[in-house]
Amino acid sequence: MKTLLLDAVFQLSSCHAPPSGHECRTVGKNSSLNLYHFTWSNGRIVASFCDFPICPRLAHLRKESLFESPAPATAPPDILTMSSSLVVDDEARMNALETTHRNSRSPCDSFRHLPSTVLRHWVFRYSSLILVFGLRTGPAERADAADGVDYQRDIKPLFAEKCGACHGTLKQQAGLRLDAGVLIRKGSEEGPVIVPGKATDSLLIQRVTTRDVDERMPPEGQGSALNAQEIALLSAWIDAGATAPADEEIPADPREHWSYVVPQRPPVPVSNDADWSHPIDAFIAREHRQQGLTAVEPADPHTLLRRIHMDLIGLPPTPQQLQAYLNDSSPVAWRKVIDALLENPHYGERWGRHWMDVWRYSDWDGYKQQLRGSQRHIWRWRDWIVQSLNADKGYDQMIVEMLAADEVAPNDRAILPATGFLARNFHKSNRNMWLDATVEHTAKAFLGMTLNCARCHDHKFDPIAQTTYYQFRAIFEPHNVRTDQIPGQSDVMKDGLPRAYDADLTAETFLYLQGNDKRPDKDHPMAPAVPTVLGGSFDIQPVDLPVAAYFPSLLAFVEQEQIASARKTLANLVKQTSDKPKSGDETNTSKTQLLTLKQTVAELRLKSLTTRFAADKSKITGGDDVDTIARRSELALAAAMAERQLNIRQTELVVNQKQAAVDAAQSRKEKVGKKKQAAIAAAKKQLANAVSKQKTAIEASKKTDDTYTPTGKEYPRTSSGRRLALARWIANDANPLTARVLVNHIWMRHFDKPLVDNVFDFGLRSDKPRHVDLLDWLAVELMEHDWSMKHVHRLIVTSRTWQMASTAGQMDASDNRVIDRDNDYLWRMNARRLDAEIIRDNVLAVSGQLDTTMGGADIDYNKGEETRRRSIYLRHAYEKQMTMLVLFDAASPNECYRRSESIIPQQALALMNSSLSLSQSRLLAPQLWQAASTDESPQKRFVHSAFLQILSRPPADEELAACQQFLTEQAATLSDTSRLNTFVGGVAAKVKPATEPPQRARENLIQVLMNHNDFVTVR
Repeated sequence: MKTLLLDAVFQLSSCHAPPSGHECRTVGKNSSLNLYHFTWSNGRIVASFCDFPICPRLAHLRKESLFESPAPATAPPDILTMSSSLVVDDEARMNALETTHRNSRSPCDSFRHLPSTVLRHWVFRYSSLILVFGLRTGPAERADAADGVDYQRDIKPLFAEKCGACHGTLKQQAGLRLDAGVLIRKGSEEGPVIVPGKATDSLLIQRVTTRDVDERMPPEGQGSALNAQEIALLSAWIDAGATAPADEEIPADPREHWSYVVPQRPPVPVSNDADWSHPIDAFIAREHRQQGLTAVEPADPHTLLRRIHMDLIGLPPTPQQLQAYLNDSSPVAWRKVIDALLENPHYGERWGRHWMDVWRYSDWDGYKQQLRGSQRHIWRWRDWIVQSLNADKGYDQMIVEMLAADEVAPNDRAILPATGFLARNFHKSNRNMWLDATVEHTAKAFLGMTLNCARCHDHKFDPIAQTTYYQFRAIFEPHNVRTDQIPGQSDVMKDGLPRAYDADLTAETFLYLQGNDKRPDKDHPMAPAVPTVLGGSFDIQPVDLPVAAYFPSLLAFVEQEQIASARKTLANLVKQTSDKPKSGDETNTSKTQLLTLKQTVAELRLKSLTTRFAADKSKITGGDDVDTIARRSELALAAAMAERQLNIRQTELVVNQKQAAVDAAQSRKEKVGKKKQAAIAAAKKQLANAVSKQKTAIEASKKTDDTYTPTGKEYPRTSSGRRLALARWIANDANPLTARVLVNHIWMRHFDKPLVDNVFDFGLRSDKPRHVDLLDWLAVELMEHDWSMKHVHRLIVTSRTWQMASTAGQMDASDNRVIDRDNDYLWRMNARRLDAEIIRDNVLAVSGQLDTTMGGADIDYNKGEETRRRSIYLRHAYEKQMTMLVLFDAASPNECYRRSESIIPQQALALMNSSLSLSQSRLLAPQLWQAASTDESPQKRFVHSAFLQILSRPPADEELAACQQFLTEQAATLSDTSRLNTFVGGVAAKVKPATEPPQRARENLIQVLMNHNDFVTVR
């Protein structure tokens, strides 16, 4: 048994204490939890449950009296602290309790968020209750609090969190601003809100402590009430005089925030050092001079070549590529390497995976064949990303296509997969969750805005009203997703084209009061709009769609394939009928008649299909003149008649088949028993159903109207144009955020650290970055070069900044480390761990086993140890990720704007014990030994080749010696079988180890190098 002393502080000011002379309040109680607060009533301390005024969510609990305790003869306290010994019966529950209590914001939160399994094991020991009085009872205590309160540390952040939404730069309810000391003293339209030195007389304190929910601040639904500690701090600050720095800067209009102003190209700083004259280098060198930093030297050629290969294509250079680069002394050698890699199709795969992180790529998820999230065949969007990057399609155009390809290019089936960005958000069980994700991640991915923070109330920091959130949602309200048929496959479950389209142009968007979808404000439908703080033109123009977009079954290949399939079926039946030998046998005659009936049905199906396609084409594409209308009616009538004839014969065929099944069940040779009777009964039931459907078909055949079943679904002929307007507003040079956000993502993936630290929030919580001039220069450069990402890559990797070594080498960097320990000013390169997918790909690449086939359907993640395809093609979805990739911090399908890096033992174990790495090391070792065996020093040559192949560098002398010693000693160890142990368990490698000890020792060395830190690191 372990006892925890838990301090729960409750506010018991006048808003919670019962009026004088009234009886004590009652207590709520349930089987899992007893939580008490104390009130002063009639000279007694009363223990009562945390009821409505403090904890509204528990107000529904039943009420009952608990107990009373004599009160000390002192003045009623404003705040009491309850300390209670809680008994928890095991260490795990105790840890959970301690963690939750430590992280909670208020006493109620401490209990509300604990799992029921913990609550059930709590026992209040009433005898140990300790009542501590006087936190706000006298001058001494106030003075103590005042001594510890700090305006900048305690008060300003408190106002920003609790009051900023209504009393800050964005909005000033009642003319009151609480974001600067001088403004707080100024007060509101009604006068002062604080009386320095007198907290109890201050309107501000009265409003945050009042019991009246209509008067209390923050208002209900606009934020949580101040807790006891916060009120104590605020009161102590006022009692101490409400002082604030005289030179405190008054926050500027948020619309003037650095990220909300359209970027302008700043002048490139003048550099007197020719080595630092590159535009990027000039900006960085200026910071070095201002900070007193000395940059390290460029990295060695081996490191540089491996770094650029990993950065641009995610695959290591071969020893031959290394040697070719080392031998090329021309001044354009480096530029040739860059151009070759940017034109390499693997560039699209490497950077495609980066953007798949940002755009939340996820293959379909669901139980068995049930689709719950994303869409089947969403891999077509992944292939579009890779192809677009390889073609260096402008980022602005990519945005337009992802948000509105169905509106800007409705007939281009090579571009339509781009709307996978929207289709990926599909959520089967909840449309609101689907649209919430669409709004949130469209804003985060392209604009670096946390628009989702305004779903329940006005944004607390940025100039985004709650109405803006729903206006933005209205842009997406009409849209839905569908899967179109593709050539060669009529079954969209097996393959198809998932895409977005506008399904309901009349769909309305309502603001949800306090974000509660059960409380829509249906009196005020929201019109589509974008955040005005970003400016720009948002012009919605409806889009008239071509026939192929709204009636895709009229695509030429659909008709051709369906009719060809019907003709093939008919031809096969005709052949079977003609090949059937004639006989007087009754059974054979019955089969012949059934076959003849099948042929008739096939003939009628072909006729019905042909006439329905003709009628559909006339209805959809025909004109409105008299002759065309007459012809349309004629074709529709023919289609209706052919379909009814088909239905009669089809039901007749089914009846004959079911009758044959009854006859077969009755003629079973087994004795009459339960199984036979059950089979007969089941067959007769199916026959009865077939007969019923036949009767229905016969009745329907008597109709003379022109109603028939269309060959496919007809979708709306017009799209709203809302998403296209949004895309053009985002992908515009006048938008202040789009280019900055893109450049920031690219920079982060080259340097392992972004220019703006919060990559999805460029709002007021993001201070102006250290390198803001460089960010803006790159953003303008991007836009002026047709939004070319390859142009930005070239700029970065040709800079001295990117080419610096990640270590100081022979240079004394002690001063640098003191000035800039975290390398914020880039005096060296950041070493970084490879992405999970690239680690796996490199295991295959260094052994020469990587299958470089590009594109195609997602591969079962369970085959990650077997397939030789790149990791980008493995299925990536909720609960559908390869374990090895997860261990190395692969992207979460839900959200991954910036990957985290962990260092855990399982990573080393994954590489050491993976059947993939074991197999590849056993395949590589004989390749290297075959080439080395003819050398004068084969073992030395083998080690040297292994380092170049796996780590892209030669071994140091110490490494060479250690490896040679290992090979000798390991071969000797393996030769003595008595010293070897057999390990069981795990997944057996596909490639068996060598039987000869020297060769197996070489395999072991290869595996060790695949576990080397340099193998998983870019330096």
